Amino acid sequence: MIIETIFSTLDASGRPNFAPMGVLWGEEEVIVRPFRSTHTCRNLLATGYGVANVTDDVLAFVQSALDDVVLPHFPAISVPGVVFQGACYWRELAVVAAAETAERAEVRCRVVGRGWQRDFLGFCRARSAVIEATILATRLHLHDRETVLEELRRYGKIVRKTGNDAERVAFERVAEFVRRWLSDRGG
Repeated sequence: MIIETIFSTLDASGRPNFAPMGVLWGEEEVIVRPFRSTHTCRNLLATGYGVANVTDDVLAFVQSALDDVVLPHFPAISVPGVVFQGACYWRELAVVAAAETAERAEVRCRVVGRGWQRDFLGFCRARSAVIEATILATRLHLHDRETVLEELRRYGKIVRKTGNDAERVAFERVAEFVRRWLSDRGG
């Protein structure tokens, strides 16, 4: 099963990187499939360590997807890395094998540490819509303008109908990102 996480890695200088990442979840092994061009991929392959943070904080998903932000964090225990402060629970990972294709790497990681801060609240329809809108915003180059706008309208309707202020703020950040991207391209 693919679980949406905020994946954290460190670069060579020790600066944290946070990125939304769907990972193939297992209790003893996690498989990460980052795009090869990303900081996550470069850091994970260079250092051999990462942390899969499970959270219900949708604004953190939006920020880490659309901005180069260092989220609040604390040191991991079992690996050189950091844990997102808003994580409900997490897995500290060590790379055991990596294969690369033209577009992605497939990185098998062994779970070497784990932690828990609170129960995972889960995703209501509004939180799920924000996550899907965020994924769309990271892949705008793959869709035509009308498809993007239609999807954004659909997700916005769900957020307005079922969300609270946190989901509305997170969605508005995504919508503004999409509007700027379309405007920069003459849309």
